[in-house]
Amino acid sequence: MKTLIIIIHPEMGKSVINKRWMEELKKYPEKYTVHSLYDAYPDEKIDVAKEQQLIESYDKIVFQFPFYWFSSPPLLKKWFDEVLLYGWAYGSKSGFKAGGKKITLAVTAGIDEEGYSASGKYKYTMNELFRPYELTFDYIRAEYKEPFVYYGIENDPSEEWVERSVPIYLEFLEAL
Repeated sequence: MKTLIIIIHPEMGKSVINKRWMEELKKYPEKYTVHSLYDAYPDEKIDVAKEQQLIESYDKIVFQFPFYWFSSPPLLKKWFDEVLLYGWAYGSKSGFKAGGKKITLAVTAGIDEEGYSASGKYKYTMNELFRPYELTFDYIRAEYKEPFVYYGIENDPSEEWVERSVPIYLEFLEAL
């Protein structure tokens, strides 16, 4: 079964890692469907029925994005608000269309992992900062899986560092 990778990056042309990951994923159309929200909806007018159909068509879904202000780029929040509707995603006998699907996050973070700890720069772990996503996926009865985080782009944005991330990310996706 193919995996749906929903990419949320408002400036993919300026991206280093997310752009590289997207390029790599597109090499395997038999395994991954790549869906870039900002490319699909440059006006941010989301086709709710199309998005719901996409979610219904896959058993494994990954939301891939850079970590912005301790959250995702804003189009993902808008996507949650508009796509995960009462009667479809939750709240009725006909709801829970995403129920049972494996859902996770693939996130790029600027600083090293140590910065996301009780004694680090940001005082919280990534898993603590991801709790709203975990709760959202639990609420719609999806199976939330441990997220993938690639840390440290601010420290080493070299091509070698970026390339090291690619097989690690693909391995994560295979294990999903």
